[in-house]
Amino acid sequence: MTFAAGRMAPSPTGGLHPGHARTFLMAWLAARQRAAPILLRVEDIDATRCRPEFIPGILEDLAWLGLHHDGPAVVQSTRLEAHAGALETLRREELAYPCSCTRSDILRAASAPHAGEPGQARYPGTCARRSAADAATLDAPFSWRFRMPASLPAHSELVGGAAVALSGPHPGDPIIWRADRPGQPGGPAYHLAVVVDDAFQGVGEIVRGADLLEATPVHRALQEALGLPAPSYAHVPLLLDHLGQRLSKRDGATKLAAIRAAGTPPEALLGHLAHGIGLVDGDRPVKASELIGSLDWKLL
Repeated sequence: MTFAAGRMAPSPTGGLHPGHARTFLMAWLAARQRAAPILLRVEDIDATRCRPEFIPGILEDLAWLGLHHDGPAVVQSTRLEAHAGALETLRREELAYPCSCTRSDILRAASAPHAGEPGQARYPGTCARRSAADAATLDAPFSWRFRMPASLPAHSELVGGAAVALSGPHPGDPIIWRADRPGQPGGPAYHLAVVVDDAFQGVGEIVRGADLLEATPVHRALQEALGLPAPSYAHVPLLLDHLGQRLSKRDGATKLAAIRAAGTPPEALLGHLAHGIGLVDGDRPVKASELIGSLDWKLL
């Protein structure tokens, strides 16, 4: 498999909004400009928030925009066996350990003297001395955490064109497998699933919002621990509303479905988004295919 594809990876927690459209447009253009495949993955492993009934609308939104993908879509929840295999590899190497801390436990530790910066609920390592085998002795629900290296790995960043090693506080050991709790089934967490599935699909370039920049050292560390290839990343600015706040599904951002229902042509929305990131001169209608060749990471 050639490790060169790009990808669009929506989560079916609601309809897409213009911020999603802009990020997916850049991912689509980046792949098309490199004559690489652009793949689709539906990231639905969060059973508490994701709903299968949202998937058809997401597919319709992407088709309306002209952001057609190559090959069949991968639905992340069908990949649980592969995620479990990756967890087993980390357990075998003692790079994963069981953690029975609750959120309130972590918040209490974070508010204790000398526990870190105020307001930051970084995991304090309460269970980090456990071995993987200790899971058999626990009688309370537990998650699995990944042992992050002390030195955070760098990543190749397309926006700005550099190898980036993030500075700032260490993120602590992230949860990679959620605990089974009443009414809340366990399973792979985002960090583990995304690196396993990117490697499976041959993704070599990841375009995503700047809000995920701080997660990138975790993903790079997991890739190194699992012997997976390291993709390049482009962390793009978020689309903000008139108050300067990021667009959010939960805050009622305007959905693409509503824009479609109002009779707005997709070319009008694409032209507006493209103008906002400097791909075209003037706010004018344009098709996605007409923008191929216009994306330059150095100008973002």
